[in-house]
Amino acid sequence: MSRAVIVTGASHGIGRAAAVLFARKGYSTVINYHRSESEALSLAHSLTQEGCSVLAVQADVSDPVQVKELFQRTEAAFGGLEILVNNAGISQTGLFTDCTPRQWDRVFGVNVKGAFLCSQQAASLFLREHRGKIVNVSSIWGITGASCEAVYSASKAALIGLTKSLAKELGPSGIQVNCVAPGVVDTKMNAGLTPEELQALRDETPLGVIGTSEDIAQAIWFLASPESDFITGQVLSPNGGFLI
Repeated sequence: MSRAVIVTGASHGIGRAAAVLFARKGYSTVINYHRSESEALSLAHSLTQEGCSVLAVQADVSDPVQVKELFQRTEAAFGGLEILVNNAGISQTGLFTDCTPRQWDRVFGVNVKGAFLCSQQAASLFLREHRGKIVNVSSIWGITGASCEAVYSASKAALIGLTKSLAKELGPSGIQVNCVAPGVVDTKMNAGLTPEELQALRDETPLGVIGTSEDIAQAIWFLASPESDFITGQVLSPNGGFLI
C-alpha cells in the first residue's frame, strides 16, 4: 500500500498542521482545499522545497463528483492511499430559532456528508488491501453540545456516530476508524472570540491554556500511526482537561 494520506480542509488550521506533520514524516500528502487556493498552493510549494512529496487538490467535499476526482488524482499521483483525515469543516453560530434549513444543510453537507463521501471512496481502496486508517476530526461540542452552536454540535456528534459505526463495519476488513474531538483551539474558526471569552475558556481549563493546531495534529498522527494499531472506534479529545 502506498504511504499516502489525504487531509481534507488542509489549507489552514488543524488540517494544515496535520498535512505538514504527515509530509515531514515521509508521507505523500494530498492537501485538499475548497476556496483557499493561495494558502494551499503556498503550503504545497513550501513543503516541496523541503523535499516532501505533496499534491494540492481543490475539491468541495460535499460534492460527490469532486470527491471522486480527488481520490482519482491521489491514486494517479501516488498509487494508492493509506490514511484519510476527514478534517474539512465549517461552523454556524447563532440562536437555534434563527437557523435556516439552508444553513443546516450547508454545515451538515461539509461536516457530515463530506466525511461520508470521502470515507466511502477511501474504504473502496482500503478493502482491496485489507488495511487503512480513517481519522475523523469532530469537536468537544460533539460530545457536550454548545449553546448557540446547535447545528455545528449536531454535525460533530453525527461524525462521532459515523466513526463508531464504520469502526464496527470495517474492522473485520482490517480498517481502523477513529475520531479526534478537539477542545478550544487557536484557529480561524475561533477568531471571533473576544479576549475576555478566550480568557474565560482558559480559566475553565485545568491546564490553563488554549490548544494549538499542532497539538491536535499530534493526536491525529497518533491515531494514524502504527502505535494505534489496536485502537478503533474511539474518540480522543485533546482539550486541556476542559472535559474530564
